[in-house]
Amino acid sequence: MIRSTVDWSGVGLRLDEYLAMRFTYRSIAEWRDRIAQGEIMVNEDKAAPEQLLLLHDKLEYFPGDLPEPEADLSFKVAYEDDSLLIVDKPGNLCVHPSGPFFRHTLWHLLSTAYGKIHLVNRLDRETSGLLLVAKHAEIAAKLGKRTYPIHKEYLALVFGKFPEHVDAEGFLVQDTLSAVRKKRRFVFGERPPAGALQVESAKTLLSLEGCENNISLVRAIPKTGRLHQIRSTLYSLGFPLLGDKLYGQDEKVYLKIRSNEITVEDRKKLILPRQALHSAKLELRHPVTDAIIKVESPLPNDLKICIP
Repeated sequence: MIRSTVDWSGVGLRLDEYLAMRFTYRSIAEWRDRIAQGEIMVNEDKAAPEQLLLLHDKLEYFPGDLPEPEADLSFKVAYEDDSLLIVDKPGNLCVHPSGPFFRHTLWHLLSTAYGKIHLVNRLDRETSGLLLVAKHAEIAAKLGKRTYPIHKEYLALVFGKFPEHVDAEGFLVQDTLSAVRKKRRFVFGERPPAGALQVESAKTLLSLEGCENNISLVRAIPKTGRLHQIRSTLYSLGFPLLGDKLYGQDEKVYLKIRSNEITVEDRKKLILPRQALHSAKLELRHPVTDAIIKVESPLPNDLKICIP
């Protein structure tokens, strides 16, 4: 993937003109063809050749002729009407183009099938289950408001005997003890720790569904929507997810993957090849009809092998 940001020299130019002027290894006709194939995104959205550029617009180019890592492309549509899609995605599929993934993403698959779509929420590549998609920009804007009530429930498999109930209300902050800069930790309290970085309030209701062989099935109901909220909270409580490389029992596994040094023994410790987190339930009031929509997704087979 190639990224670029529009400076003053590109303001007011058409996208195809800007690309041909800035990246001269393709003609304007060739760039139009690349845009038509959906390989150019402007501000994380599909673009048209004639789109006029603004200062600081973010361009991303995903060359369609480059090989991509394998992914599970077998998503299911759990609900559909003229305004909405609720998609049940597998546990090895990126939602949005990122890194080496473009065609092997849920966004690309849905865009190919439905045209322009708007992802209302996202899931990590390794998290399976339900997510909400709008077919129109105005619907996406309405659903995307923080005050719009959308009820979500997740199922997680964790190491250890989890308590019956935990009301995890507090803050997510940067884990300054971690070698991974993006890693976060959860802390209880009405105020964040003094000097904490990247502070966000967070609340997750957690309850035990079952436990066997020191593995617990936990239901997680997030009341806020923060990055890595469930994974970080469970890890900080001492109950990391099975299969989680970053928030697992040993973050060195994550570092070894980054450096391509992970061993067979490291993978055995994870128990599962992907993080054991599943978006199991979505409930919302329809933004057009006001009808209540409830959709549930059972735990997928790759996680059932460890279910208590």
